[in-house]
Amino acid sequence: MAHMSRKVVPQFAGAGEVRFAGHSEPVQYSIAGDPTRLKPGILRLRGAFTTTPELAAEAFRAGEGALTLESGETLRITMLAHTAGGTEVFVELKV
Repeated sequence: MAHMSRKVVPQFAGAGEVRFAGHSEPVQYSIAGDPTRLKPGILRLRGAFTTTPELAAEAFRAGEGALTLESGETLRITMLAHTAGGTEVFVELKV
């Protein structure tokens, strides 16, 4: 039986800024896939950003926002998951 190898998705990480519900804060982010290849439409990427536990909880409660990457590109984000007391918010990114 032939072994099928999975495509390795490149990780893009950097320092950026997240905006949501009256907040604009610097964050560290990591995105699975190349955000420069993201086009308008239904295609989305998954990723996460790291901030303080308080802001992570507020961002998750806000549900949606925007993430500005190191390149200056801004993507819309939907908050998918967050662990209470944690500093990481998992997101879905789209143009």
